[in-house]
Amino acid sequence: MNRIAIVLLVCGLASNAGAAETAQDRGKRVVEEALKALGGDAYQHMQDRVESGRAYSFYRGQLSGLSVAKIYTKYQARPEPPVPGKIWVRERDAFGKQEEDNYIFRDGAAWEITFRGAEPLADQRIANFKDSMLRNILYILRQRMGEPGLTYYSLGSDFWENRPVEIVEITDADNQTVTVYFDRLNKLPVRQIFKRKNQEYKDFDTEVTLFAKYRDVGGGVQWPFDIRRDRNGEKIFEQYSETVEINKDLKDSLFELPPNVKMRPKAK
Repeated sequence: MNRIAIVLLVCGLASNAGAAETAQDRGKRVVEEALKALGGDAYQHMQDRVESGRAYSFYRGQLSGLSVAKIYTKYQARPEPPVPGKIWVRERDAFGKQEEDNYIFRDGAAWEITFRGAEPLADQRIANFKDSMLRNILYILRQRMGEPGLTYYSLGSDFWENRPVEIVEITDADNQTVTVYFDRLNKLPVRQIFKRKNQEYKDFDTEVTLFAKYRDVGGGVQWPFDIRRDRNGEKIFEQYSETVEINKDLKDSLFELPPNVKMRPKAK
């Protein structure tokens, strides 16, 4: 058998194998390859994370704020199997050189903490935080794999910003969906899109997150150092990390309100 015939045979076998793979099978395979690329078992056993750098906020495409930022994240032990619609994570977002302005998200509640005291965040803001977390592919791969009702559906391959990508639609038991673009070369997630109901205007916002500049942050775990969020085609947030550390044994007290803090009325 000559070389050309061998190449044609191999291509034919690959084509037949691809044809036998369903969209669900392909979607699941792509997601599992992404988890492996992020660090596999080490990624799923990451206990906490500290991201240090700068954060920029935007309004109508224009810079509206910038700050030194430190994001503390602690994963909680999830039940087996995971409960659909529940989040198992605590987060503290600290801004300023002295970390003087903070936001704490934990156990279905959230507060803004400043020198004036602690102000509970509005219900809609808490709901948006929960929704964003549940549909964040990096959180899905850490905490939601194996969750009852979670399905994967491949939308095929394409090019995005001149890079080949695999596109997968992930849907949970509550019919909430996120569409994720995975780099075909390194298997890592680079873009995600979902729609959220706008309670004020009764239409839908399109939320896009971009992930870039992945680096090994310890034990083979990969994490993006650049994260950008857009809404309806306009940039609203960018985070540039200078350092990312994992498994720092963050204490629960870090995610609690300071003792004797003045409580302010709940935001509307």
